[in-house]
Amino acid sequence: MAIVSTSWGGSAVFPHRYEAGKRYLADTFGLVPVEMPHTLREADWLDRNPQARAEDIHAAFADPSIRGVIASIGGDDAVRLIPHIDLDVIARNPKVFLGYSDPTVLHFGCLKAGLCSFYGPTIMAGFAENGGMHAYAENALRKAVFETSPIGEIEPNRQGWTVEHLPWKDPDNQNQRRKLTPSTGPRALQGSGTVRGHLIGGCAEVLEMLKGSEWWPPVEYWDEAILFYETSEEAPPATQVVRWLRNFAAQGILSRLSGIVLGRPGGQTDEAYRSAQEAAVIRALAEAGLESLPVLAECDFGHTDPIATLPYGAMAEIDCSLARLAILEPGVTDIHG
Repeated sequence: MAIVSTSWGGSAVFPHRYEAGKRYLADTFGLVPVEMPHTLREADWLDRNPQARAEDIHAAFADPSIRGVIASIGGDDAVRLIPHIDLDVIARNPKVFLGYSDPTVLHFGCLKAGLCSFYGPTIMAGFAENGGMHAYAENALRKAVFETSPIGEIEPNRQGWTVEHLPWKDPDNQNQRRKLTPSTGPRALQGSGTVRGHLIGGCAEVLEMLKGSEWWPPVEYWDEAILFYETSEEAPPATQVVRWLRNFAAQGILSRLSGIVLGRPGGQTDEAYRSAQEAAVIRALAEAGLESLPVLAECDFGHTDPIATLPYGAMAEIDCSLARLAILEPGVTDIHG
């Protein structure tokens, strides 16, 4: 599995964290990590050279000995890769691409190239989880990427969730488990019955950078889609979320959706903040005349731990009565490809 630095060069800033994730990938999943030429370059250098990051992505996809590509960590500028990426390279060499947050950009590139990719853990945020990846996250990743049967229900997280910040600059924190908050499981905010649609979405802040770019899907792609949507630890105010979703409405996207799945807001244990964000979503939908559109909240993906892994483009189902999300298709059809 190739490890690529798609945005921030965190592997050079916190090498002990990066090495912990790489070891877990190898020891637990039996995969051989392959570092691309610029994976370990300094963060400032990577910032100045987006074309080099794109070269690593091309090389990882084009190499037939590499079975998948994993982002080392997120960041805030993967959108700068768009002019440098040849999507034909990805289309000709389909393989697993895995990551969340800023790698949302690359997921939309994969989508345009006709490839199913996976919104899931990165090397430094996920595989390098303090004390090791949570069983919930590991099992979800295995279902999505290592098995060819339909993924099925995204099971409620019974372990509890965490967004506790333990500074990565202190290597001693690597072995300290983060405190878990009890999980109540997903909740249906509105809607009734059961709906189906293909999955598309990602980190809300990154989606804003993608809007209007050549990788943004045409409006018809959103027909009967299920939007999965979550915010990062930067904690945008609820007013901002309303404005972002108003843009989705203005594009004609919201009215085409089958439903929305909301991830727990990143970096936030404050219940009032989470409630305000949910209210913002409900307000934006009401403004668009979509008071009955099914919406699940408090779901485990994105900037919270542990997380499920979601496959782009796969057919999914929201059951409002059970507050349940199920993925009706396999994430992969060939575990060797």
